[in-house]
Amino acid sequence: MSSRSKWMMAALLASAVGMPVLAASGGDDLRQPAGKDWPAVGGGWDNSRFSTLKQINTTNIKQLGGAWVHQFEGEHSRASPVVADGLLFINAGNHIYAFNPATGDVVWSVAPEAATSGMYKGVAVGNGLVYVGLSNAHIVALKEKTGELVWTGVVGDEPALKGQAIPAGPTYVNGLVISGMANGDYGLDGRIVALDAKTGKQVWKFNTIPAPGEKGHETWPQDNEEYKKGGGGVWVNGAVDPALGLIYFGVGNPVPQWGGELRGGDNLYTDSVVALDIKTGKPRWHYQVVHHDIWEQDLGTPMVLYDTTGADGKPHKAIAAMRTDGMLFLLDRSTGKPVFPVEERPVPQDPRLKTAPTQPFSKGADQLGPKCEPKEQIPAGFKPMCEFEPINYDTPNAMYPILTTRSAPMSYNPLTKMFYAAGSPGWPLWIKRYEDPKFFIATSSGAGIKTHGILAAVDAKTNKIVWEKQTPYEIQNSGGMTTTAGDLVFHGEPDGNLQAYDAKTGDLLWQFQTGANAGGAVAVYEVNGEEYVSIPTSTALWSFKLGGTVQPLPAPTPPKTETAMSGRVVSVDQVTFGGEISDTGLEFVRKTFDEHAVLPNRIKVTAGSKVTWTNQGKLPHDATAMDGSWTTGDIAPGAAGTFTFAKAGTFDYTSKSEPWLHGQIIVEEAPAPAAPPTPAKP
Repeated sequence: MSSRSKWMMAALLASAVGMPVLAASGGDDLRQPAGKDWPAVGGGWDNSRFSTLKQINTTNIKQLGGAWVHQFEGEHSRASPVVADGLLFINAGNHIYAFNPATGDVVWSVAPEAATSGMYKGVAVGNGLVYVGLSNAHIVALKEKTGELVWTGVVGDEPALKGQAIPAGPTYVNGLVISGMANGDYGLDGRIVALDAKTGKQVWKFNTIPAPGEKGHETWPQDNEEYKKGGGGVWVNGAVDPALGLIYFGVGNPVPQWGGELRGGDNLYTDSVVALDIKTGKPRWHYQVVHHDIWEQDLGTPMVLYDTTGADGKPHKAIAAMRTDGMLFLLDRSTGKPVFPVEERPVPQDPRLKTAPTQPFSKGADQLGPKCEPKEQIPAGFKPMCEFEPINYDTPNAMYPILTTRSAPMSYNPLTKMFYAAGSPGWPLWIKRYEDPKFFIATSSGAGIKTHGILAAVDAKTNKIVWEKQTPYEIQNSGGMTTTAGDLVFHGEPDGNLQAYDAKTGDLLWQFQTGANAGGAVAVYEVNGEEYVSIPTSTALWSFKLGGTVQPLPAPTPPKTETAMSGRVVSVDQVTFGGEISDTGLEFVRKTFDEHAVLPNRIKVTAGSKVTWTNQGKLPHDATAMDGSWTTGDIAPGAAGTFTFAKAGTFDYTSKSEPWLHGQIIVEEAPAPAAPPTPAKP
């Protein structure tokens, strides 16, 4: 079928569901909604993750069964499958695969030499090639039909610096392959780079942290050079409006993440939607959703393009950006101005951290997840924080609701005119700041932290939640949501279930046990008149169709919904309060003294052993059993306390003065005494 015929079929599908029909510009034009193919990780250039197919719908969903499954060998994928030109492409581990989308047969698989630590979130297809971002911030181009390497291009630095990576699928448009670069918060500058799709040569580069002389540099301090390692990683694939000549990305947080005292100002273009000219990479507009971020509020969810009527009553080509805290911003994609009103609200201040006086909020909108950390989700002794509360080094027990909707892709359904989002409301993280502005620890490894998930539908006109479902497991980093013209919402759960919900009501209609974490992104496509639904799990790639006969697999061990003591168990009988700890999250290893450290926090001894706690800090500390059955009593600085564990068992303890501190003693039975040697015969 010619590219023109393909477009005409897509146009008829679009017309049937009441969607706008755009002019075709060739076989690589992805403006039309996903239909027979799923030609990009977001379904099309709009990232709406919506399919016009409706053979599978609310009336027959219970007939959906496994069509085929391919088990990966020691590899996993979180990518959305891409279906184009009769093949299904996906990356898993260090490999890129091409499958027959009807049978699951492998047509080819390739492991690029530079793919040393996995590729995660999809490929781009165009001009007869498959483009894949690698973990070292290179991009490879492979022939669609054979997997033969055509070129290798560079988005990051060469040789590759520690932390640089391409974590999202690149975008192919108008003969260019465009990709952001993440930096793993290693103190690198983020960027967005366009490569020539035929040669891999760099065409343009946009620095997400402006250099001197570039617009936005004035939002960084002028008396230091923190901007040189300012962060601003790009973790998402682009959305494209070729009619406007623009490509859109969300930019991540500044660095140091929690060290605001080093980088006064708004710190553009971090935490911003940026609209770049496709041909030149020049910024057309930007919109910052967090000023002077000191909370790691990345824009880690891909931007979604849609059409709407604004508050002014006029039609708008719009773009939706989901902030990490579950606040949805709806902007005009021509100008960047809000189509749903936004207001700047005063927020708590800390002059030492040079906090911004206000932060933007969509006026009157519902927010997914809580504004404050729910007390019932965190263990005793922690201080529940609220959004935009500064965390400084004098608050060692801060629990912050950081990652509600950080990276799970949204879907937009033009029939229901609703956004569909997945997240983990108030996912608690223990944030420990130190006097060194670049030293921090953000962890969920404390005992007793509770998590769960949320699925929600949000009305695009009112920015209000239409329906909301609580799910058992943390899903803010999952494959998100996919919707179809069959009034369905597909989502994969960490317990292995692929689920289908009614798009209008949120009712669960069907689920299928895949046998492994089903946290990948769902794609929908058609082959020979049959509609398929495909999802990668942590061990396999599944496709489903009506009447499919591949049976469910045994359920995996479900994820925990409450954290337990974690960390290496050390066979010693000596513990210290206070000590030197290391942080490897930035560009080099840092060390600092932690008054509140328990080192090591998990030890193993035998029954009858006496354990000694030595206080190396400046404050009194104690070790007291969680159940109150034993205690060392207060231990003064420089002193030691002991307790003898007579019986085997596991003993968790805390501190009466610092109940957020947790330690664990694992006591094993003492080995039986060796039998005396048998006397030698005379």
